[in-house]
Amino acid sequence: MTREEALKGMTLDPAYASFTEDILGSITRGKFADFVVLSQDIMRIPALQVLETRVVATVMDGKPVYGAI
Repeated sequence: MTREEALKGMTLDPAYASFTEDILGSITRGKFADFVVLSQDIMRIPALQVLETRVVATVMDGKPVYGAI
């Protein structure tokens, strides 16, 4: 499984499966803004470095709930 497939499998695909793709699954205007800010770009770093990535901030419903942005 590629990183792109894994990311889609945790975002867009579950939203589609639960019939909520109009409000969840991607960062798009009008959708709920639930996301994390990571310490590294996990899509570009070497695979072994992904395990060293930290969560810097978490946002739920557009409001920061952990860390700072």
